[in-house]
Amino acid sequence: MSILATNPALLVLADGTAYQGYSVGATGTTLGEVVFNTGMTGYQEVLTDPSYCGQIVTFTYPELGNTGVNPEDEESTGPKVKGLIARNVCQRPSNWRSTQSLPDYLRQHNIVGIYGLDTRSLTRKLRSAGAMNGGISSEILDPDELLRQVQAAPSMKGLNLVKEVTTKEVYEWDNPSNNHWEYRPKDSQPLNQKLTVVAVDFGIKRNILMRLASYGCRVVVVPANTPPAEILKYNPDGIFLSNGPGDPAAVQEGIETTKALLKAQKPTFGICMGHQILGLSLGGETFKLPFGHRGLNQPAGLKQKVEITSQNHGFAVTADSLGADVEITHLNLNDQTVAGLRHKELPFFSVQYHPEASPGPHDADYLFEQFVDLMRQKKATTSTASSS
Repeated sequence: MSILATNPALLVLADGTAYQGYSVGATGTTLGEVVFNTGMTGYQEVLTDPSYCGQIVTFTYPELGNTGVNPEDEESTGPKVKGLIARNVCQRPSNWRSTQSLPDYLRQHNIVGIYGLDTRSLTRKLRSAGAMNGGISSEILDPDELLRQVQAAPSMKGLNLVKEVTTKEVYEWDNPSNNHWEYRPKDSQPLNQKLTVVAVDFGIKRNILMRLASYGCRVVVVPANTPPAEILKYNPDGIFLSNGPGDPAAVQEGIETTKALLKAQKPTFGICMGHQILGLSLGGETFKLPFGHRGLNQPAGLKQKVEITSQNHGFAVTADSLGADVEITHLNLNDQTVAGLRHKELPFFSVQYHPEASPGPHDADYLFEQFVDLMRQKKATTSTASSS
């Protein structure tokens, strides 16, 4: 898109800092928490990841839209972000998979964006002052007027956004991929031999479902407010707690459901929000990070082992709040926050990052295999006990 575009737009942060730029996407005004993502690829996956609900995403990579958008790379049913901030946006994509340009896609889904501003300056601002509310407008070009709206918007801390993105209906997923380049394919098991996983949807990404299916799982996805008794009626071999947006401590219904499910001692695997929900259900606490971890090269590990991971979260589990029966398995090596945990005796574990990647490295894909192994072991033990 030419930087000579004439439609002005304005970005104002909650502290009064204002940036002038150009409008891209829908015309209008949008408010949300302004965050930044450092990934060099995967803008469509970021835009459609439900974990970004309620947020305006700043992309630090200087050029967006070169490869357009396509139906296969969506992580949900369309964009979930509140807005987009970029240095430059390409109007005419060049890629054999592209079916639409990024600006057209944003307009189609009514996403307000701004480009042409100094995203380096904005990112440095967010790193020093922390993520904060902001507003983008192509209608309100008076900084003081837009600031009044921004300051009236609710804070992300204490905000439950799960209800905005969770599925409304139960559905099943057993498709391992809709792409031709599926990495590390797994042989599918006959339907009657598949492991049944109930995924509690706090804002689940499609590629998580694909990875579970590629490891031979039949996945039943249920709304976040599904009662524990209804979940257990599926007689699942395992429980999956998905990623999602907002403050995990505010998702009280999900925490209470998870506490009840843990009593059944089914193998349980949590990712991102699911990791935080599991930590809270095991007696821990969470806190808001200054500017979060959002990118594709976050190092996580412990005891001389390191994985390069894809991450997207603004909250973390408080390390010293966990009881003696919970072990920390991974730390974020940039700031030493908890990136993984497991119960020492029971088959419960979780990670703060995204082993399904999409986009990102595949270092942590083994965690899906670990989950499947726990389910198989539990199933074999239960079968042996029943026969004896």
